[in-house]
Amino acid sequence: MKRFYTVRALSLALVLMLLSAPAALAGEEKLTLGLAQFAVHGSLDDCREGLIEGLKEEGFEEGVNLSVDLQNAQADMGLAADIANRFVDNGYDLIVAIATPMAVVCQNTADGRIPVVYTAVSAPVESGLADEQGLGIGNTTGTSDQLPVRQQLETIRAIQPEAEVIGILYTLSETNSVSQLRQYEELAGEYGFRVEASGITAGSDIAIALPALLEKADLLTMLTDNTVVQYLDTVLDKTDPAGIPVYGSEVQQVSRGCVAAQGLDYVALGRQTARLAARVLRGESADAIPFETIEDAALYYNSEALSRLGLSLPEELRAAGTDMAQ
Repeated sequence: MKRFYTVRALSLALVLMLLSAPAALAGEEKLTLGLAQFAVHGSLDDCREGLIEGLKEEGFEEGVNLSVDLQNAQADMGLAADIANRFVDNGYDLIVAIATPMAVVCQNTADGRIPVVYTAVSAPVESGLADEQGLGIGNTTGTSDQLPVRQQLETIRAIQPEAEVIGILYTLSETNSVSQLRQYEELAGEYGFRVEASGITAGSDIAIALPALLEKADLLTMLTDNTVVQYLDTVLDKTDPAGIPVYGSEVQQVSRGCVAAQGLDYVALGRQTARLAARVLRGESADAIPFETIEDAALYYNSEALSRLGLSLPEELRAAGTDMAQ
Protein backbone atom coordinates (compact mmCIF):
# COMPACT_ATOMS: atom_id res chain seq x y z
CA MET A 1 0.00 0.00 0.00
CA LYS A 2 2.80 2.39 0.83
CA ARG A 3 4.39 1.73 -2.57
CA PHE A 4 1.07 2.49 -4.34
CA TYR A 5 0.83 5.94 -2.78
CA THR A 6 4.48 6.66 -3.57
CA VAL A 7 3.97 5.90 -7.28
CA ARG A 8 0.74 7.90 -7.35
CA ALA A 9 2.47 10.84 -5.70
CA LEU A 10 5.30 10.66 -8.22
CA SER A 11 2.83 10.56 -11.12
CA LEU A 12 0.98 13.57 -9.77
CA ALA A 13 4.26 15.43 -9.35
CA LEU A 14 5.22 14.61 -12.94
CA VAL A 15 1.89 15.94 -14.25
CA LEU A 16 2.31 19.15 -12.26
CA MET A 17 5.87 19.55 -13.53
CA LEU A 18 4.79 19.17 -17.17
CA LEU A 19 1.97 21.66 -16.71
CA SER A 20 4.31 24.22 -15.23
CA ALA A 21 7.27 23.50 -17.53
CA PRO A 22 8.45 26.06 -20.09
CA ALA A 23 6.13 26.17 -23.04
CA ALA A 24 9.04 25.08 -25.27
CA LEU A 25 8.37 21.51 -24.08
CA ALA A 26 4.88 21.86 -25.49
CA GLY A 27 6.23 23.07 -28.82
CA GLU A 28 6.31 26.83 -28.32
CA GLU A 29 8.19 28.58 -31.12
CA LYS A 30 11.50 29.76 -29.72
CA LEU A 31 12.94 31.71 -32.66
CA THR A 32 11.31 34.21 -34.99
CA LEU A 33 12.32 34.62 -38.61
CA GLY A 34 11.29 37.62 -40.69
CA LEU A 35 11.09 36.38 -44.28
CA ALA A 36 10.93 39.26 -46.76
CA GLN A 37 10.35 38.59 -50.47
CA PHE A 38 10.65 41.52 -52.85
CA ALA A 39 8.16 40.43 -55.50
CA VAL A 40 5.89 37.64 -56.68
CA HIS A 41 7.38 35.58 -59.47
CA GLY A 42 8.34 31.98 -60.04
CA SER A 43 12.05 32.04 -59.25
CA LEU A 44 11.64 33.97 -55.99
CA ASP A 45 8.71 31.76 -54.98
CA ASP A 46 10.82 28.67 -55.64
CA CYS A 47 13.65 30.17 -53.62
CA ARG A 48 11.30 30.75 -50.68
CA GLU A 49 9.93 27.22 -50.79
CA GLY A 50 13.43 25.75 -50.96
CA LEU A 51 14.43 27.88 -47.97
CA ILE A 52 11.53 26.64 -45.82
CA GLU A 53 12.23 23.03 -46.81
CA GLY A 54 15.94 23.45 -46.15
CA LEU A 55 15.39 24.99 -42.70
CA LYS A 56 13.23 22.02 -41.76
CA GLU A 57 16.00 19.68 -42.86
CA GLU A 58 18.36 21.68 -40.65
CA GLY A 59 16.07 21.23 -37.63
CA PHE A 60 14.20 24.56 -37.75
CA GLU A 61 10.56 23.81 -38.46
CA GLU A 62 7.80 26.38 -38.66
CA GLY A 63 5.26 25.84 -35.88
CA VAL A 64 7.63 23.65 -33.87
CA ASN A 65 10.68 25.70 -32.92
CA LEU A 66 10.45 28.49 -35.49
CA SER A 67 7.92 31.23 -36.16
CA VAL A 68 8.02 32.67 -39.69
CA ASP A 69 6.62 36.10 -40.54
CA LEU A 70 6.37 36.03 -44.35
CA GLN A 71 5.93 39.36 -46.11
CA ASN A 72 6.00 40.31 -49.80
CA ALA A 73 6.81 43.84 -50.93
CA GLN A 74 5.03 43.45 -54.29
CA ALA A 75 8.05 45.15 -55.94
CA ASP A 76 7.23 48.35 -54.00
CA MET A 77 10.31 49.92 -52.40
CA GLY A 78 8.20 51.85 -49.90
CA LEU A 79 6.51 48.66 -48.76
CA ALA A 80 9.89 46.92 -48.64
CA ALA A 81 11.14 49.60 -46.23
CA ASP A 82 8.02 49.23 -44.06
CA ILE A 83 8.53 45.48 -43.84
CA ALA A 84 12.18 45.82 -42.89
CA ASN A 85 11.38 48.42 -40.23
CA ARG A 86 8.71 46.22 -38.67
CA PHE A 87 11.05 43.22 -38.54
CA VAL A 88 13.72 45.29 -36.81
CA ASP A 89 11.27 46.98 -34.43
CA ASN A 90 9.96 43.56 -33.40
CA GLY A 91 13.48 42.38 -32.64
CA TYR A 92 13.31 39.22 -34.72
CA ASP A 93 16.11 36.69 -34.38
CA LEU A 94 16.93 36.68 -38.09
CA ILE A 95 15.84 38.36 -41.30
CA VAL A 96 16.00 36.49 -44.60
CA ALA A 97 15.67 38.76 -47.63
CA ILE A 98 14.87 37.41 -51.09
CA ALA A 99 16.17 39.45 -54.07
CA THR A 100 18.65 42.32 -54.23
CA PRO A 101 16.34 45.31 -53.51
CA MET A 102 14.90 43.59 -50.45
CA ALA A 103 18.33 42.53 -49.22
CA VAL A 104 19.76 46.05 -49.45
CA VAL A 105 16.77 47.58 -47.64
CA CYS A 106 16.95 44.99 -44.85
CA GLN A 107 20.71 45.40 -44.46
CA ASN A 108 20.43 49.17 -44.21
CA THR A 109 17.49 49.04 -41.81
CA ALA A 110 18.94 46.38 -39.53
CA ASP A 111 22.28 48.23 -39.41
CA GLY A 112 23.97 45.26 -37.76
CA ARG A 113 21.41 44.95 -34.94
CA ILE A 114 19.78 41.86 -36.44
CA PRO A 115 21.55 39.40 -38.75
CA VAL A 116 20.40 39.39 -42.35
CA VAL A 117 20.75 36.40 -44.67
CA TYR A 118 20.02 37.21 -48.31
CA THR A 119 19.35 35.09 -51.36
CA ALA A 120 18.74 35.57 -55.09
CA VAL A 121 21.27 38.42 -55.11
CA SER A 122 23.25 38.38 -58.34
CA ALA A 123 26.00 40.83 -57.36
CA PRO A 124 26.55 40.98 -53.56
CA VAL A 125 29.78 43.00 -53.78
CA GLU A 126 28.45 45.56 -56.27
CA SER A 127 25.26 45.86 -54.19
CA GLY A 128 27.23 46.72 -51.05
CA LEU A 129 26.23 43.56 -49.22
CA ALA A 130 29.71 42.03 -49.14
CA ASP A 131 33.32 43.11 -49.39
CA GLU A 132 35.84 41.93 -51.96
CA GLN A 133 36.71 38.95 -49.75
CA GLY A 134 33.09 37.84 -49.77
CA LEU A 135 32.38 38.70 -46.14
CA GLY A 136 29.22 40.55 -45.22
CA ILE A 137 28.99 44.27 -44.58
CA GLY A 138 26.76 44.93 -41.59
CA ASN A 139 26.12 41.46 -40.12
CA THR A 140 25.01 39.86 -43.38
CA THR A 141 25.70 36.76 -45.44
CA GLY A 142 23.81 34.89 -48.12
CA THR A 143 23.73 33.31 -51.55
CA SER A 144 24.18 34.68 -55.05
CA ASP A 145 22.31 33.64 -58.19
CA GLN A 146 25.02 34.80 -60.57
CA LEU A 147 24.00 33.94 -64.12
CA PRO A 148 26.13 31.57 -66.23
CA VAL A 149 26.41 34.19 -68.98
CA ARG A 150 29.08 32.44 -71.01
CA GLN A 151 27.11 29.16 -71.13
CA GLN A 152 23.99 31.09 -72.11
CA LEU A 153 25.78 32.74 -75.01
CA GLU A 154 27.10 29.36 -76.15
CA THR A 155 23.57 27.94 -76.10
CA ILE A 156 22.10 30.86 -78.02
CA ARG A 157 24.81 30.59 -80.69
CA ALA A 158 24.17 26.83 -81.06
CA ILE A 159 20.43 27.36 -81.54
CA GLN A 160 20.67 30.50 -83.69
CA PRO A 161 23.93 30.35 -85.66
CA GLU A 162 22.94 33.33 -87.86
CA ALA A 163 21.81 35.68 -85.09
CA GLU A 164 23.71 38.92 -84.57
CA VAL A 165 21.91 41.11 -82.02
CA ILE A 166 20.85 40.19 -78.51
CA GLY A 167 18.18 42.40 -76.97
CA ILE A 168 18.12 42.89 -73.20
CA LEU A 169 15.49 44.60 -71.07
CA TYR A 170 16.67 45.69 -67.63
CA THR A 171 15.58 47.85 -64.72
CA LEU A 172 17.82 50.88 -64.28
CA SER A 173 17.56 50.82 -60.47
CA GLU A 174 18.46 47.13 -60.04
CA THR A 175 22.18 46.82 -59.38
CA ASN A 176 22.05 43.11 -60.13
CA SER A 177 20.67 43.77 -63.61
CA VAL A 178 23.20 46.47 -64.41
CA SER A 179 25.98 44.07 -63.40
CA GLN A 180 24.61 41.24 -65.54
CA LEU A 181 24.16 43.53 -68.54
CA ARG A 182 27.80 44.52 -68.23
CA GLN A 183 28.82 40.85 -68.36
CA TYR A 184 26.79 40.28 -71.52
CA GLU A 185 28.35 43.33 -73.15
CA GLU A 186 31.84 42.16 -72.22
CA LEU A 187 31.38 38.59 -73.50
CA ALA A 188 28.99 38.94 -76.43
CA GLY A 189 31.70 39.78 -78.95
CA GLU A 190 33.48 36.49 -78.31
CA TYR A 191 30.44 34.71 -79.75
CA GLY A 192 29.80 37.09 -82.63
CA PHE A 193 26.98 39.02 -80.97
CA ARG A 194 26.40 42.61 -80.08
CA VAL A 195 23.99 43.76 -77.38
CA GLU A 196 21.11 46.22 -77.66
CA ALA A 197 19.82 47.14 -74.22
CA SER A 198 16.73 49.06 -73.15
CA GLY A 199 16.48 50.34 -69.58
CA ILE A 200 13.14 50.76 -67.80
CA THR A 201 12.09 52.23 -64.47
CA ALA A 202 8.84 50.30 -63.93
CA GLY A 203 6.93 47.35 -65.32
CA SER A 204 4.56 49.65 -67.16
CA ASP A 205 7.50 50.77 -69.32
CA ILE A 206 8.00 47.33 -70.82
CA ALA A 207 5.20 47.44 -73.37
CA ILE A 208 6.45 50.86 -74.48
CA ALA A 209 10.13 49.86 -74.70
CA LEU A 210 9.68 46.53 -76.48
CA PRO A 211 8.66 47.57 -80.02
CA ALA A 212 11.82 49.62 -80.60
CA LEU A 213 13.99 46.88 -79.11
CA LEU A 214 12.38 44.17 -81.25
CA GLU A 215 13.15 46.15 -84.40
CA LYS A 216 16.86 45.84 -83.62
CA ALA A 217 17.18 42.42 -81.96
CA ASP A 218 17.23 38.89 -83.34
CA LEU A 219 16.38 37.52 -79.89
CA LEU A 220 15.95 38.57 -76.27
CA THR A 221 17.65 37.10 -73.24
CA MET A 222 16.35 37.55 -69.70
CA LEU A 223 18.35 38.68 -66.71
CA THR A 224 17.40 37.89 -63.12
CA ASP A 225 15.67 41.25 -63.19
CA ASN A 226 12.84 41.29 -60.65
CA THR A 227 10.68 43.76 -62.55
CA VAL A 228 11.09 42.31 -66.04
CA VAL A 229 10.60 38.73 -64.86
CA GLN A 230 7.28 39.71 -63.29
CA TYR A 231 6.14 40.90 -66.73
CA LEU A 232 7.39 37.93 -68.73
CA ASP A 233 3.92 37.26 -70.12
CA THR A 234 3.83 40.82 -71.46
CA VAL A 235 7.21 40.24 -73.10
CA LEU A 236 6.12 36.97 -74.71
CA ASP A 237 2.86 38.52 -75.93
CA LYS A 238 4.99 40.94 -77.97
CA THR A 239 7.85 38.67 -79.03
CA ASP A 240 5.92 35.60 -80.20
CA PRO A 241 3.93 37.41 -82.94
CA ALA A 242 7.15 39.09 -84.05
CA GLY A 243 8.91 35.72 -84.31
CA ILE A 244 11.57 36.76 -81.78
CA PRO A 245 12.71 34.00 -79.40
CA VAL A 246 13.25 34.77 -75.73
CA TYR A 247 15.86 32.93 -73.68
CA GLY A 248 15.21 32.63 -69.94
CA SER A 249 17.41 32.93 -66.90
CA GLU A 250 15.86 30.07 -64.92
CA VAL A 251 13.65 27.02 -65.28
CA GLN A 252 10.29 28.67 -64.51
CA GLN A 253 10.67 31.07 -67.42
CA VAL A 254 11.24 28.19 -69.82
CA SER A 255 8.07 26.50 -68.59
CA ARG A 256 6.18 29.72 -69.30
CA GLY A 257 7.34 30.02 -72.91
CA CYS A 258 10.99 30.98 -73.21
CA VAL A 259 12.76 28.75 -75.73
CA ALA A 260 15.70 27.72 -73.56
CA ALA A 261 17.98 28.72 -70.68
CA GLN A 262 21.24 27.78 -69.12
CA GLY A 263 19.27 28.36 -65.97
CA LEU A 264 19.36 28.13 -62.24
CA ASP A 265 17.35 25.90 -59.92
CA TYR A 266 15.97 28.33 -57.34
CA VAL A 267 14.63 25.60 -55.07
CA ALA A 268 18.22 24.39 -54.74
CA LEU A 269 19.35 27.96 -54.10
CA GLY A 270 16.80 28.26 -51.30
CA ARG A 271 18.07 25.07 -49.69
CA GLN A 272 21.64 26.34 -49.94
CA THR A 273 20.55 29.57 -48.24
CA ALA A 274 18.82 27.61 -45.48
CA ARG A 275 22.11 26.00 -44.54
CA LEU A 276 23.66 29.43 -44.01
CA ALA A 277 20.59 30.67 -42.11
CA ALA A 278 20.75 27.64 -39.82
CA ARG A 279 24.36 28.45 -38.95
CA VAL A 280 23.32 31.98 -37.96
CA LEU A 281 20.35 30.70 -35.94
CA ARG A 282 22.76 28.42 -34.08
CA GLY A 283 24.87 31.39 -33.08
CA GLU A 284 27.46 32.07 -35.78
CA SER A 285 28.03 35.67 -36.76
CA ALA A 286 26.60 36.32 -40.22
CA ASP A 287 29.41 38.63 -41.29
CA ALA A 288 31.97 35.91 -40.56
CA ILE A 289 30.38 33.58 -43.15
CA PRO A 290 31.37 34.32 -46.78
CA PHE A 291 28.52 34.48 -49.25
CA GLU A 292 28.10 31.50 -51.56
CA THR A 293 27.25 31.36 -55.26
CA ILE A 294 25.04 28.68 -56.76
CA GLU A 295 27.20 26.67 -59.14
CA ASP A 296 24.89 24.15 -60.76
CA ALA A 297 23.32 25.65 -63.88
CA ALA A 298 21.58 23.27 -66.26
CA LEU A 299 20.08 23.44 -69.73
CA TYR A 300 16.31 23.66 -69.90
CA TYR A 301 14.39 23.98 -73.16
CA ASN A 302 10.80 24.21 -74.33
CA SER A 303 10.27 22.06 -77.41
CA GLU A 304 6.86 23.63 -78.14
CA ALA A 305 8.24 27.18 -78.03
CA LEU A 306 11.20 26.21 -80.22
CA SER A 307 8.91 24.57 -82.80
CA ARG A 308 6.50 27.52 -82.78
CA LEU A 309 9.36 29.87 -83.66
CA GLY A 310 10.88 27.58 -86.27
CA LEU A 311 13.95 26.72 -84.22
CA SER A 312 15.57 23.36 -83.60
CA LEU A 313 17.79 22.22 -80.79
CA PRO A 314 21.09 20.54 -81.72
CA GLU A 315 21.02 16.90 -80.74
CA GLU A 316 23.87 17.23 -78.23
CA LEU A 317 21.94 19.94 -76.38
CA ARG A 318 18.70 17.98 -76.50
CA ALA A 319 20.44 14.97 -74.95
CA ALA A 320 21.93 17.09 -72.17
CA GLY A 321 18.87 19.23 -71.44
CA THR A 322 15.43 18.91 -69.90
CA ASP A 323 12.27 19.64 -71.89
CA MET A 324 9.96 21.93 -69.90
CA ALA A 325 7.10 22.01 -72.45
CA GLN A 326 3.73 21.62 -70.73
